[in-house]
Amino acid sequence: MFINNFDPIAINFFSLEIRWYSLAYIFGIIFGWIYCKKLIKNTNLKYLFDNYVTYLIVGIIIGGRLGYIIFYNPFYYIENPIDIFMIWTGGMSFHGALIGIVITSYFFSKNNNQQIFFFLDLVAISSPIGIFFGRLANFINGELIGKITNVNWGVIFPLVDNFPRHPSQLYEAFLEGILLFILMNIIYFRKNYKIGDCSIMFLIFYGLLRIISEIFREPDVQIGYLFGSISMGMLLSAIMICSGTFLYFKK
Repeated sequence: MFINNFDPIAINFFSLEIRWYSLAYIFGIIFGWIYCKKLIKNTNLKYLFDNYVTYLIVGIIIGGRLGYIIFYNPFYYIENPIDIFMIWTGGMSFHGALIGIVITSYFFSKNNNQQIFFFLDLVAISSPIGIFFGRLANFINGELIGKITNVNWGVIFPLVDNFPRHPSQLYEAFLEGILLFILMNIIYFRKNYKIGDCSIMFLIFYGLLRIISEIFREPDVQIGYLFGSISMGMLLSAIMICSGTFLYFKK
């Protein structure tokens, strides 16, 4: 049985604190950026993608934060509005970040006369890298904990309780990070690949893998289950699957 005693602060230099959560976002974006640049052959498009990354970061931060506030904890932030800006303490929604990415990608592609799916496909291919690091940071922070279990690889999170739990963060790191990365790259490098394929299949595959991982994860305390055993993450992921399926048949 493993006891999670990790310090969420990676670097503590005098009054400067750098958390693993922040580093996960930074390295996820950097490695994803580098990988996408290797996939782009056209020099002009490489330069354009560099500019796009700024839009991407804005979409991730604003969308992820607003998504968490709206979907997961609206009443708390209504009473504590100043905490909205404290993103370094955690509280980001993947589904909110996804919406933010789509919106900023739409405006960037429109302003530069490019197909939006060109950029979204690159995001779909590389985002599992960032998701992987993000889930590892969730594990270090002892957040998004799994359900109580008696499996040999159960993990005790002392700040929560003394019961062994599924390391659901690591399940997600594998499913939404490693496995999804492999699936997206298989699609991208197919001979009959068409622009938009990765974006659409990302919605479907991520949604499915997230629902699987949610089975082993405790629902957010402030929300609980919406109905039956359906969590907010499951509901939002089901919407992703429906949206991806609709786009697939429309395309």
